[in-house]
Amino acid sequence: MKRTLQTLIALACLLTLAAQAAERNIDRYPEKPIRFIVPFPPGALNDYLGRLLATKFTENWNKQMVVDNRAGGSTIIGTEMAAKATPDGYTLLLCSVALAVNQTLFPKLPYNTDKDLAFVSMVAATPYLVVVQPSLPVKSLQDLVALAKAKPGQLNYGSTGNGGTSNLMGEMLKTMAKIDIVHIPYKGLAPALTDMMGGQINLAFGGYSTVGELWKSGRLRAIAVTSAKRSPYTPDLPTIAESGYPGYEATPWWGLAVPAGTPKPIVAKLNAEVHRIMKSPDVTEQMKSRAIEVWISTPEELADYYRKEVTRWANVVKTAHIKAE
Repeated sequence: MKRTLQTLIALACLLTLAAQAAERNIDRYPEKPIRFIVPFPPGALNDYLGRLLATKFTENWNKQMVVDNRAGGSTIIGTEMAAKATPDGYTLLLCSVALAVNQTLFPKLPYNTDKDLAFVSMVAATPYLVVVQPSLPVKSLQDLVALAKAKPGQLNYGSTGNGGTSNLMGEMLKTMAKIDIVHIPYKGLAPALTDMMGGQINLAFGGYSTVGELWKSGRLRAIAVTSAKRSPYTPDLPTIAESGYPGYEATPWWGLAVPAGTPKPIVAKLNAEVHRIMKSPDVTEQMKSRAIEVWISTPEELADYYRKEVTRWANVVKTAHIKAE
């Protein structure tokens, strides 16, 4: 009995010492540059968010966070690199809605998201606008659906490609509204918008930073937003859900993840810093200038949201028989 008590006391002392050592290590973290994998090419909104975060982390912690653009494979290349990295807090991943979509879009992935990655925090989100060619005789989503039903197979929409966010949004609308409109995939949204303004396509889905000026200048007409609630940046535009299709929600989002096994105190420190950065006045103003909504969360909240997104987009991919390019 005495020996058992001594053993328990010794074990408690060891655990206390280990906790104290871990706390000291957290105080020193980070002690070297952090690699921030952004699975998108330089430029555009994804890269902008990644570089903004990296700059702020570097300024606040006085340790460099280096953006590593690893585009390709619908974000799979960069995600695999992060998933297989050493879980020591020195590799971060900018994840997005693609992480959830890819679970169904690709039959076999080189990583297991649930086992290989751990979430840190949501960062931001931005609803897409539903825009139409101005010559199209529609002023609302209800008008668009009515026209599509009157002319089945004669209207079309452009997207960034098979399995892309705008393709999924279009197919979700087709299913919920029971309309037949033709999907025309493009390599990026810019050529789709060019063709739309030229009269070749009727409809598209795009972020405010991409289509906002075209809408304001009258070259395109916005009729709805894809988010569950109206955007504070376009308060007069109704959601698709309130336009007659409750349950429609499609909001591109971004978050941070790390390799699974990264010490929880490090995850907590990263989470706190993300919150600090995204709440800072200068970042808030930058987000407003691009009509991006600050979305921050606990690791558990992002994990829960991710699981819901997997279910949401799996239903769309399977119903529309979408295949990756």
